[in-house]
Amino acid sequence: MLQEGRTCLDVAQQLQAVEKAIQQAKKALIQDHLDHCLEDLVGPLQSGQRDAMEEFKEITRYL
Repeated sequence: MLQEGRTCLDVAQQLQAVEKAIQQAKKALIQDHLDHCLEDLVGPLQSGQRDAMEEFKEITRYL
């Protein structure tokens, strides 16, 4: 974009979009890991443990 002579505003907007896309990909990776890898490792959870795991998953959405 810089070589094409695009404005700084255009470049800044594209950088913002790239940063947001990367942030969303990181969140998706963390959620997928929690949903599959971590639960597979620890096995079936009891009710209180399940609640704690769901709360932990919810908190990670704010990372």
